[in-house]
Amino acid sequence: MRKLLLFIATSLDGYIAKPNDDLSFLKVVEKEGEDYGYAKFISTIDTIIIGRKTYDYVLKEIGSSHYDNGERDVYVITGTPRTGVGKIQFYTGNLTELVHKLKSENGKNIYCDGGAEIINELLKNDLIDECTISVIPILAGNGTRLFKEGRPEQMLEFVSVKTFDTGLTQLHYKRKK
Repeated sequence: MRKLLLFIATSLDGYIAKPNDDLSFLKVVEKEGEDYGYAKFISTIDTIIIGRKTYDYVLKEIGSSHYDNGERDVYVITGTPRTGVGKIQFYTGNLTELVHKLKSENGKNIYCDGGAEIINELLKNDLIDECTISVIPILAGNGTRLFKEGRPEQMLEFVSVKTFDTGLTQLHYKRKK
C-alpha cells in the first residue's frame, strides 16, 4: 500500500517559514552538490499533495517546471476551483477522502509538500505515515509553525538521524501502528 510522506525543513524553534512566507533561512544550509537526500526521496514518489499558498510560492520562486514536468500527479489543495494544467489538478474536495483514494491506488508513495495547514489537517486525521524533518541551525523567532495546536497525540517510531557538516540535522520517523 502507498504511504503518505512528509519531507520538510524547519528552524530549530519549529518554523517552516518566517513572517510573510519568508524562506530565506533555508539558505543557511545551502551547499553546492548537497541536496540532503531530496533526489533519492523524490524517486520514491509519483504523487504530490500541496497547499495552494505553498504552490503559488514555489511557482513564483522556482517556476512552474518544478511541478509541471509531466513526471508526477500534483494535487493543489485549494478552496477556489481552477482548471488544471498537465498533471496538475486543483482539488477543492475533502482532503481525507483524496488521501484514502490515492493510498488505495497502485503506484509509488505520495509526498505532502506543505504547507502547514495541509500538514496539520493530515496529522489530525492520522494520515501521514512517515516524516523526514530537516532541522536548520537557526532560531527563526516567529512565522509559520510546522506543527499547530489542536492535533491528537501521535506516537512515532524512530527510523534514523543524519547530521551534515552544514549543521543540518535530518530526523526520520514513521507512524507507530
